[in-house]
Amino acid sequence: MKPTSPGPLVGILIIVSLATWAAIMMGDYGGWPVLPWTAIPTLLLLALGEGYSGWATKARIARKPGTKPVEPLAVARLAALAKASAYAGAVFGGIFAGFALHTSQLLDRETPRGEFFIATGSFVSCVLLVCAALYLEHCCKVPKKPEDEQPRD
Repeated sequence: MKPTSPGPLVGILIIVSLATWAAIMMGDYGGWPVLPWTAIPTLLLLALGEGYSGWATKARIARKPGTKPVEPLAVARLAALAKASAYAGAVFGGIFAGFALHTSQLLDRETPRGEFFIATGSFVSCVLLVCAALYLEHCCKVPKKPEDEQPRD
């Protein structure tokens, strides 16, 4: 499995945000559901969990004193979780960014102003989730052995 590159994630985020913005512009804004504020703490807790898992996994892979060795299958599952979280965070971040783009034009009204702050906070939380997922994926790499790093003649 190749490491996730940030470039495609940024591309997904931009495309989804523009598609969401266009969908809201074409339809009736009042017909869309109100954004839940609960997305912000949920995404932040997921990011915190993945960041901590990355830190703990890195220590276990490096066999730091006081840590147990990690099962290879557990590391593979964490890497798969990280990859899925990165892409899901990019998609949902794009949705929230599209809402924020649309509601930024309507800040003089109370409901869109509230939704702008919720969408912006959710977007930031999604970005933090993507960063934590990339960190977790990085921590799941097995370090190279010293003899692997030396060039062969």
